[in-house]
Amino acid sequence: MTVRPEFEFVRTVACRDAKVNNCPEVATNVPGMVALRDSKRPETIVTMTAAQWVDLTAAVKAGEYDLSA
Repeated sequence: MTVRPEFEFVRTVACRDAKVNNCPEVATNVPGMVALRDSKRPETIVTMTAAQWVDLTAAVKAGEYDLSA
């Protein structure tokens, strides 16, 4: 049996409004690991290393995943 770390998920300020019911949640409380989940599907958790998180956020900021392009 695999033991999953106890993640402490948080939302961005914009998603803390009760009217917004579908937000990404991020946990960074486990050293060296970042976890992501969808607030509507909290049982599904995607994990990555801290280095992978840095790469992902840099790519997003650079527009690599811009769907409007």
